[in-house]
Amino acid sequence: MRTLILAIQFLTRLPTPQLKTFDPAWLADAARWFAPVGLLVGAIVWLAVLAGSLVDPWLAALAGLLAWLWVTGGLHIDGLADLADAQGAAHRSRERFLAVLKDPHLGSFGVLSLATQLIVKLVLLMLLVKLSAGGLPGTLLSPDAPAAYPGYHSGHEHHSGPGIQAGITALTGLAAALGGLLLVPAWARLFTVAWSASLPSLAAGSGERFAWRPHWPSFWLCTLLLAAASAWLAPVLLLAPLAGLFWWAYLKRKLGGMTGDCLGAGIEVCESLLLLAMVVAARTL
Repeated sequence: MRTLILAIQFLTRLPTPQLKTFDPAWLADAARWFAPVGLLVGAIVWLAVLAGSLVDPWLAALAGLLAWLWVTGGLHIDGLADLADAQGAAHRSRERFLAVLKDPHLGSFGVLSLATQLIVKLVLLMLLVKLSAGGLPGTLLSPDAPAAYPGYHSGHEHHSGPGIQAGITALTGLAAALGGLLLVPAWARLFTVAWSASLPSLAAGSGERFAWRPHWPSFWLCTLLLAAASAWLAPVLLLAPLAGLFWWAYLKRKLGGMTGDCLGAGIEVCESLLLLAMVVAARTL
């Protein structure tokens, strides 16, 4: 279980047993657990969104976003901000790009990308909850939910008995409709294994260590399991590999390789793309 513990420690802020020793080579083995750890992240976000949905779609989105930031410690969005700073200041100079990428200070490009990503996720989560709840019978549990919330009027006049039962039915339906949230972080973290193994490293670091010994059987097993879960919970996520391929092509063409920050940025970009796909699917169905 050592590599699983290491994967949880690296990707989340969740408490784990402490490892008495550490070998950097273990990071390569830990990468096989990235998708399962992503499922754990997704479960926490999913539960937070459901809790917030008892009151309002905006509160559901805020709760989900805060849970996302807490469980990851902002690790990946920090990579997105660092990459934006480096690209904005590089002026086609590889040396300048790498120097800014390593700089711990945050510049204007990084601030803008960080703020934009937070807004994008917040709005997409809100739309996903609102659209998913819109086609469900019944109402949510809170009698004070705003009138604009889909399903608000059904059972609103009676807050007990059939009204509560309708609310529980609606919440159960919403939980199922939002099942794809469990898979979004898992897909995004699975892609890092392929990116690090198929792109040259631009600098020494965690991204380079992941590529030391990729375990392809576990990668393809996770891919198949996530595809099966997507077909069941959110069929639109069967398109998820296209998001991973998009980021791989971007890094290949724009940078010629990857770093740990590039992997973190890719996780954020892919999560937003997959949330957008879920919103579009919920809007059209």
